[in-house]
Amino acid sequence: MKGLLTILLLVLSNSFMTLAWYGHLKFAEWKWFSKLGLFSVILISWSIALFEYMFQVPANKIGFSGNGGPFSLVQLKVLQEVITLLIFMIFTLIAFKSETLKLNHLIGAIFLILSVYFIFKK
Repeated sequence: MKGLLTILLLVLSNSFMTLAWYGHLKFAEWKWFSKLGLFSVILISWSIALFEYMFQVPANKIGFSGNGGPFSLVQLKVLQEVITLLIFMIFTLIAFKSETLKLNHLIGAIFLILSVYFIFKK
């Protein structure tokens, strides 16, 4: 149960992170948003990133084996990175229609999945 909760929290966290880091590139298409200065965009991104931390910190606390969770620190980090890249790929395909998924991206995703396999292999 702790493992599934950790993964769910990481997915939520990384969804907010991706929105905070890259959403402003899409939001710039909105007339009112495009008039904002860099400092305002940074503040909006920080506001979104707050939610990232509200999910990331509990995910690490619940999931870490030192706190009774199922994952080592290395496993937590690899999970977080793979989830980040998968969320980013989904976000990019949905939000930025000009981006396309190519064969090398799919091959890279397969290697990411393999990295998780090898990190978790006993």
